[in-house]
Amino acid sequence: MGGDRWRKGLGPAAEVAPATRVDKFEVFFDLVFVVSFFLITRATAANLTLRELLHALLVLAVLWWCWVVHSAVAARLRLGEGFVPILMVVGMVALFTFALALPQTFGDLHKSAGPILVTVSYVVIRVVHTSLYWYATRGDPPARRKVWLFLPELVLSTCLLLVAALLPPHVDPQNGTWLRDGLWIAVVAVQYSSGLLAGTDGWRITSAEHWTERYDLLLIIALGESVISVGVGGNLLGKTVTWPAIPAAIFGILFTAALWWAHFDMIGPAARIALHTAKGHARVAMARDAYAYLYLPMIAGVILFAIGAEELVRTVTDPSGGAAERGHGPAAPLLFGGVMVYLAANMAFQWRTLRTLSWTRVGTLVALAVALPVGRHLPALAVLGLLTTICVGLVALELVVFADGRAALRRLVHQERVRAEEREAAWRAGWREDGTE
Repeated sequence: MGGDRWRKGLGPAAEVAPATRVDKFEVFFDLVFVVSFFLITRATAANLTLRELLHALLVLAVLWWCWVVHSAVAARLRLGEGFVPILMVVGMVALFTFALALPQTFGDLHKSAGPILVTVSYVVIRVVHTSLYWYATRGDPPARRKVWLFLPELVLSTCLLLVAALLPPHVDPQNGTWLRDGLWIAVVAVQYSSGLLAGTDGWRITSAEHWTERYDLLLIIALGESVISVGVGGNLLGKTVTWPAIPAAIFGILFTAALWWAHFDMIGPAARIALHTAKGHARVAMARDAYAYLYLPMIAGVILFAIGAEELVRTVTDPSGGAAERGHGPAAPLLFGGVMVYLAANMAFQWRTLRTLSWTRVGTLVALAVALPVGRHLPALAVLGLLTTICVGLVALELVVFADGRAALRRLVHQERVRAEEREAAWRAGWREDGTE
């Protein structure tokens, strides 16, 4: 009796409908990724070396694979309905634990529980998603076969992470750290190659709107986290505001907003329409290549330029240096390099979804490459100003050059929204007439 009441109270799990949008529970779940992005940035900025950057990118890649698997489940099941939120909360706990343990993942061998905690959390996350996908594909044999197809990837990646966490005590520390790095690289290779080798049979993107909106929201979260990282890491919070800190903070907001504009003003909306237009295997392939794979280097670029910007802002706000002080270490290369990675990945995204390239983006990459060696010899505040000028210049140039195309896209999107609202209003009017409101 009690079990029946629980099932009735929770209600059935609901499938994703063709016009589904992101629900509030999914946004709630995404907040855990906010913590993950923030911790990756914080841990890397605290000890900025090439090896730490490698570790950050490896952790990000494994974390992103969890997101890709999660998005495959969310493409079939509404995560906020029925019994699904209960399992998803378990996944959130595991993901939060995974995020908290990330800074210790590559610590001293045999002296930290972080690697074991990461592995256990990873297994819990994957088991939750696999269970939900198994349930969602009942009655769909081709899709259910994907569970068996990906089971070797899950087992192998888990075993590799476990071996990396439990390296024998007699292993030489220097060799052990390189071996651990190699095992994590193998995990990433296994995960992403399996996604390509699995093909498109059995996968389904029921709602292109839901898929694109979900990934776009996560990219916005990453861009927002870069602003938070600059503010917190640069000690702009809780300190007396100095005159050099004001333009540094303004530059940080301006170039981040310009990078948001570079994707979400035209490329993102046009890609959404392209995914709506694609059908069957073509839609699944585009969703995998453009969103599941190419969003990863875009977010990696965001984290890289956030680390560089944070270090430069810290230099500007340091009383012993000030605005005339040059950036330390790899701050300028990370700032410019991160933006270049972001824009290059965005250009690849544009080509995969729209089969077009913008000469303005190519020119901006060239300008960034030329400005990078110059920036290494400039004061920290001037470096931020130089990057902001290039990024804002890209936005201003495209507003003029692509004015007609931008206006046509806006009209198309507006017409789409108007017609969708008319259809929804008509359906709800009939619903009320039936007396079932």
